[in-house]
Amino acid sequence: MSTQDTISETSIDTEFKKLEREATQSGYFLNPDIDHTKALVESLLINEKRYGYWACPCRLADGEKQVDLDIICPCDYRDADLDEFDTCFCGLYVSKAVYEEKKQIETIPERRPPKEDRLQYKEDTSTSDSFSKTSHYPVWRCRVCGYLCARDSPPGICPICKAKKERFEHF
Repeated sequence: MSTQDTISETSIDTEFKKLEREATQSGYFLNPDIDHTKALVESLLINEKRYGYWACPCRLADGEKQVDLDIICPCDYRDADLDEFDTCFCGLYVSKAVYEEKKQIETIPERRPPKEDRLQYKEDTSTSDSFSKTSHYPVWRCRVCGYLCARDSPPGICPICKAKKERFEHF
């Protein structure tokens, strides 16, 4: 890390508190290992200085926002990783069981497709005029507030009204 990439402790603490508040409000949990979590926050802030956006610190960012959209924190893979492995790839977000220290974090596989596949998918979807024709994800609707999301499974908690996963229906 170069000297131009250093971030003050005050900035890290401020951003950590903001991220923790936002995560809690949205039904998510940050890793209870404060040192690890603050190190990730520092890396996110460094990436913001470098690229202008919060690229995941555990993945190699391309430096082009359009190419890196899927790994801007919170990344596109967070919820699927949480559902399957109780943690996201970098370990910033964890399940309630991990947060309450009922489960341990283990190494998880990288879910992000290779760059060539991501770019090909972008080309395929950019020529279509309909999301439903191009999306390979089902759409889920919160029956409480109407929130919609396209992903393999509904979120554990609705980010809008905080309804639990079972309150979602296939849309």
